[in-house]
Amino acid sequence: MYSFRRFDRSTFLLIVLLVVSFLLATFDVRAEGSGIGTTMREGAQTLFSPLQRAMSAATRPVVGFIDGISNIAGLRDENERLRDQVAELNAKIRDQALLETRVAELETLNGLETPGALAAVSARIASPGSSDFDQIRWIEKGTGAGISVGDAVFDDRGLVGRIDVAFEDSARVRLLTDPNFGVGVRDTTTNETGIVEGKITELSLKMFQAQEPVAQGDLVVTSGSRFPPGIPVGIVSETATNEAGFALITTVDPLVEMSKLDYVKVIVGWSPLDAGTGGEVPLDTDPNAPGFNP
Repeated sequence: MYSFRRFDRSTFLLIVLLVVSFLLATFDVRAEGSGIGTTMREGAQTLFSPLQRAMSAATRPVVGFIDGISNIAGLRDENERLRDQVAELNAKIRDQALLETRVAELETLNGLETPGALAAVSARIASPGSSDFDQIRWIEKGTGAGISVGDAVFDDRGLVGRIDVAFEDSARVRLLTDPNFGVGVRDTTTNETGIVEGKITELSLKMFQAQEPVAQGDLVVTSGSRFPPGIPVGIVSETATNEAGFALITTVDPLVEMSKLDYVKVIVGWSPLDAGTGGEVPLDTDPNAPGFNP
C-alpha cells in the first residue's frame, strides 16, 4: 500500500534540495565569481585535474597510434596514385620516342633513292620476327601496290631480303640472313664478284674465280644478277685469299639490323634483263664517303 508518510519525506527532501540549490546559485551570482559556487567548481577541477592528466597521458599514445595508422594508409594511397602517374608518364614518353623514331625512319626512307631511280613502294613491317632465328617478316602491302614475288627489299642501310610470297594487301619478306637466301655480290674495292648466302646472324661470301684477296672492311654490294646492282649488302669481317683450286670463302656482316626493321622499300618492276641498261647507281657505296655508316 502506498505510504503517505514516505511521500511526505520525499517531497520534503526535494524541496530542501531545490532551496539549497537556489541559495547557492544566488550567492554565486552576488559574489561575482568569488562565491561558494566558484569555490566548489575550483575544488572539483583541482580534484579531477590529476585524473584528467593521467587519462590524457594514457590515451595519447593510443590516439597517436591510431592517427599514425590513418596517416600510413593515406600515404600508401598517395604513393599508389603517384606510381600510377609515373607509369602513365613513362608510357607517354616511350610512345613519343617511338613516334619520333618512326617519323625519322619514314623521312629517311622517303628521301632514299633507288638504284637507277627505279620505282619503289614504301611499306611497314606488319609483324616482327618472334626470335632472332625467325628469318621472315610480313609487310602491310602486296600485289595491290605492284609488289610481286622476287622483288628486292631494302631500307636506308642496305639490302633486307626479297619477297617470296605476295597477296593483295600483304607480302612476306625472306630475310637476307636466311640460309636459303643467296645473292650475287661485288666487292667495291677489288671489283671481284661472288655469292653471299645467309647464316642466321651473318653472311657467307664465296668467290670462285677471285684474282685478288678481299680485306676486312671491304663493302660488298649487289652485282645485278638477281637484284638491281649497287645495293649495299654488308662489310667483310675477315680477310681472305683465294688459294689455287679452292674458292675464296669468308664472312660478311650484314648492314641491316634485322631485329630493328620497321619500314622498308620494295623495288617493283625490275628484271635482271634491265641490269645492263642503267648507269651509275645513285646509292653511296663508298665506305669512306661522307654520310656512309655501315
